[in-house]
Amino acid sequence: MGDGNEVLSEAQAAEVAAQRGQSLQTLRATVPALEALLYEALPVLDHGFVRVIDYMGDDSAVVQAARVSYGTGTRKVREDTGLIRYLLRHRHTTPFEMCEIKFHVKLPIFVARQWIRHRTANVNEYSARYSILDNEFYLPAPEHLAAQSTANRQGRGKVLEGAEAARVLDVLRDDAERAHAHYVEMLNEDDDGEVIDDSRTGLARELARMNLSLGFYTQWYWKTDLHNLLHFLSLRADNHAQYEIRAYADVMLEKVLKAWVPATYAAFMDYAYGAVSLSAPALVVVKRLLAGEAVEQADSGLSPREWRELEAALKGSSL
Repeated sequence: MGDGNEVLSEAQAAEVAAQRGQSLQTLRATVPALEALLYEALPVLDHGFVRVIDYMGDDSAVVQAARVSYGTGTRKVREDTGLIRYLLRHRHTTPFEMCEIKFHVKLPIFVARQWIRHRTANVNEYSARYSILDNEFYLPAPEHLAAQSTANRQGRGKVLEGAEAARVLDVLRDDAERAHAHYVEMLNEDDDGEVIDDSRTGLARELARMNLSLGFYTQWYWKTDLHNLLHFLSLRADNHAQYEIRAYADVMLEKVLKAWVPATYAAFMDYAYGAVSLSAPALVVVKRLLAGEAVEQADSGLSPREWRELEAALKGSSL
């Protein structure tokens, strides 16, 4: 990933400079660490980025909402950090809905199609019916070119190497370049919307776009509340998520969430991101192991896959 300005168009870079150059007074709660990131393009993948456009609330807003909701019952939790940890630990999520954040995201179309499955957000996407898409497409880095996993229909296996990897990259690049060249040819328009060949009419933008592959970049504004952001991150920053969407989630987790709501971030890392959920039968197995009993998958009451998942969760423990 390069500098943030490298993934912005000239117009976007000028807009960011203007936005970051202004200084406004407000009576609202603000977070200095997030204010420092406001409007800045945080690079992701080869041409993508994440930008924080606006936000409302902070850790104290979560606490304030919880104390209104639970009243005197929260007097037992004396510190704000303790209350936030209690709320996350016991899945009292409503107070986290009082904070909101709006992102500007540039991402490959296939990543956007995974992302949009999270339906608890407001989204406004760049319109290829109205505008012309840039010739920007995602090419995986060599270390992310992998074969299909033999154990997981949704996962990757070993990394491709040598001539095979080079051939795959050539195919991806050549196909994308050819698709965009044909897209421009069908449009008969340049980047500024000017006619290229006066002797041809050109195809409508809403039709010409269908020739582009899922690797091309799109952009959108994505606004959500803190509760649903945490849910998104718990799924998409997980090691089982596809690398490309995980790259975005990692930036949002480590760069944005940590700066915006540090107490919530710490609690999330302890009780969600770094935690493991056990089924009732799996908990019985753990209790048997703690009692010193030797337990095998055959007599555990767990399916082979559940057994492997439990082993992975307990790997490195003293059980």
